[in-house]
Amino acid sequence: MFNGVYKNKRVLITGHTGFKGTWLTSWLLNLGANVTGISDRIPTEPSMFKEIGLENKIDHRILDIRDYDKLKSVMDECKPDFVFHLAAQAIVSDSYADPLNTLSSNVMGTAHVMDVLKDFKHPCVAVIITSDKCYDNVEWVWGYKETDHMGGKDVYSASKGAAELVYKSYFHSFIKNNNHGVKVGTGRAGNVIGGGDWAKDRIVVDCMKAWSQGEAVEIRSPEATRPWQHVLEPLSGYLSQGMYLLLNENLTGESFNFGPRSEQNRTVVELLSDLSSYWNFDSNDDAYKCTDNIPFHEAGLLKLNCDKALFYLKWQSTLNYSQMIKFVSEWYFDFYKTENNMFEKTMQQIDEYQNIAKEIQQDWTI
Repeated sequence: MFNGVYKNKRVLITGHTGFKGTWLTSWLLNLGANVTGISDRIPTEPSMFKEIGLENKIDHRILDIRDYDKLKSVMDECKPDFVFHLAAQAIVSDSYADPLNTLSSNVMGTAHVMDVLKDFKHPCVAVIITSDKCYDNVEWVWGYKETDHMGGKDVYSASKGAAELVYKSYFHSFIKNNNHGVKVGTGRAGNVIGGGDWAKDRIVVDCMKAWSQGEAVEIRSPEATRPWQHVLEPLSGYLSQGMYLLLNENLTGESFNFGPRSEQNRTVVELLSDLSSYWNFDSNDDAYKCTDNIPFHEAGLLKLNCDKALFYLKWQSTLNYSQMIKFVSEWYFDFYKTENNMFEKTMQQIDEYQNIAKEIQQDWTI
C-alpha cells in the first residue's frame, strides 16, 4: 500500500485524538508506521481514541499546538519523516460561541506548525489538512477548484481560509527554496462521516446516539445537500498526497481537494433514511423528525472539483454510496449493540476498504 513509503517511518499526527485523527492513526499503524500523536485533549465522550485503546499503541502526547516551544521540542525530538497536521477547532457552532478560540487554534496553530517546519533540519513531508470550508462559498452548482477564492461569511470558514493563506505565505517565503528536504502541501475535504465520531452538532452522530436508544432525532435542514463521504476516503487522499510529495519534487507547495463521487451528493433526509434502515425502524417517522430551527448560518451547497487529485495523484474516491452507508452503520451498530472489540472492527474496516480499492485498481494500493 502507498508503495510502502510509511512502513517503519516516523509519522507525527497533530489532532490524533479526534475523529479523523484516530482513523488516520489506526491506518498508519496498519501500514507499519511508528506514530507520535499530539493533541491538547481527548475531545469527546465517548471517544473513538479511547474506545479502541490507541493510547497504548502509539507515542501519545498531550500538547496544545499553540504552545510553540513545546511543539518545536516534540518535533525536534521525534524527527518525523511525515507530518499530518489535523489539530483544529472543528465545530462550526463553537466558532459562533468562541470565535477567538477558533481563530487562534486554526490560524495560529497552523502558523506554529509551519514555523517549525521552515527551520526543520530533517527531511520531512508535511500534509496540512484544512477543509472545504476554506473556499468563499457562493453556493454555485459546480465544484470548487483549488484556484478558487479563499474566504467565507462565517468565522469557521474564515479560519480555514486564513490557515491556507498562512501555509501559502510560509511556503513561498521560507520553504520553497530551502535545501533541508522539507516538502509541504494542503489537503481539503469536508462532510466526512464514519464510525467513531461523537462530535456535537453533527447529524450522523446525533442520529446514532438517538437510534441506539430507539429514539427519533430532530433534523434542522432536511433538504440541505452535502457530498457525503466516508472518513477513509479523504484519508486515502492525504496518504496519497504524502506519498507523491515524497516521490515528486514538483508537487511541493500544491493543494488538493478530496471529495466523493457526484452521485453521493444527497440530501440530509435521504442520508438518514438509508442509514436508519440498519436500525430496524418500522418507518422513517420513527427514526427522524424535521424542524426548521437553524440557529446559525449553514451553506446550502458546497462540493469540490477533484480533477487535480485525479491527474497528479491518480486519486479518486473508492466507495460507492451503498458501501459508505454500510461502513458507517455497521461500525456504530457494533459499538452500541454488540460486545465486539472496536479496535479489531476498525482494522477490519480498513482492510475491507483497502480490498475494495484493490478490486477497482486504485493507484495507491500498489
